[in-house]
Amino acid sequence: MKQMIVHCSQHMTRMALLEEGRLVEYAAEREEQQGLVGSYYKGRVMNVLPGMQAAFVDIGQKKNAFLYVDDVLHPHLEKQPRVKPSIDTLLRPGQEIVVQVRKEPRGNKGARVTTHYTLPGRWMVYMPFAEYVGVSKKIGRESERSRLKALGERLRKNEEGLIMRTVSEDEPPEAVEGDLSILRAQWKGIMRRAQKVEAPALLHRDLSIVQRFIRDTFDPLRDELLIDSQQAVREAETFLSEMAPDGYKPVERYAGNLPIFAAYGVEEQLERGFSRKITLDGGATLIWDEAEALTVIDVNTAQYTGGASLEETVTRTNLLAAEEIGHLIRLRDTGGIIVIDFIDMELDEHRKMVVGRLERIVGRDRTKTHILGWTRLGLLEMTRKKVRHDALEFSSRLCECCGGTGRTPLRKPGQG
Repeated sequence: MKQMIVHCSQHMTRMALLEEGRLVEYAAEREEQQGLVGSYYKGRVMNVLPGMQAAFVDIGQKKNAFLYVDDVLHPHLEKQPRVKPSIDTLLRPGQEIVVQVRKEPRGNKGARVTTHYTLPGRWMVYMPFAEYVGVSKKIGRESERSRLKALGERLRKNEEGLIMRTVSEDEPPEAVEGDLSILRAQWKGIMRRAQKVEAPALLHRDLSIVQRFIRDTFDPLRDELLIDSQQAVREAETFLSEMAPDGYKPVERYAGNLPIFAAYGVEEQLERGFSRKITLDGGATLIWDEAEALTVIDVNTAQYTGGASLEETVTRTNLLAAEEIGHLIRLRDTGGIIVIDFIDMELDEHRKMVVGRLERIVGRDRTKTHILGWTRLGLLEMTRKKVRHDALEFSSRLCECCGGTGRTPLRKPGQG
């Protein structure tokens, strides 16, 4: 059973997802900075740069959005030309265009946008121009994959594309078709608004953080939802009644004496999970360092001495570390390139065991993750799709003294 614990304050909503009491996902959203990912804008092309094969689009934000040529070409790879055309043959300055945000703005970079439009629903993802049907890889039964593939092909029209989500497994055709009808109506509404407004303009905003998690991870009949705000309870129940018309467990209003995150042990788990140094059972440690596009994780035996031989001790440590790293990557919502410095192992068999353990854990993650393998220096490389701001940005801030480096300048001679 899962529990969604939601804390609402004046300026921020924080959401924690617990599985059997263990914190597995955390996210936060400021009221004045609701995420842009998934939202649609009518934008105006400001610059077209053939040398970068990209364009910059004004969508009404502080920074112009970045639109790469791949996000302008047809979303179906088989429909794309073998040789990419120059982007200045596809777009021109001043042109108005409907775009969808696929990556949040970060630092000095604007949002990344695309014309490969998607609208996620409860059972599927709707793509108005993709012209194919896909089925979630997490659905293992070939008979069910074939059923959903055939159902999608029967339901889609003309240029439409559909991706059948994991939760659509064993769902009746009527439920899936009803979801598609809602998404089609939503898409038509976006297009109608685009015809009426001048660029730059917001056409459609993605769901709030609580609604997204209800849609993507919540089982309305089994899981629990606890919120410490009466208004948020009403909003969640309204959304659930639309998403699950056949019934759902009532949303619980938390009114205890302790803050909700403290009452359910969330704060304690957050403090540990977002530390730079994480101690594992038995005394081994992880050192976690993050840069803008790269995360480095160092595994140390530290006080762990639990094996009959050095190779056994090292392998046990690495297996423990792999399980915890897979869990923390999801919790911290770490994205980009991830390099893990496991302790050196002599046997290929043991290295395969460690990779297998890590693959099993990250397989539970909804975000696309790819383990590339071992480098010649014995480091394990992996990547994880980066879409939204890291959860770390909402749980801490850079040190005012060192700016996040962990070091401060030495005093010059003569200074007090």
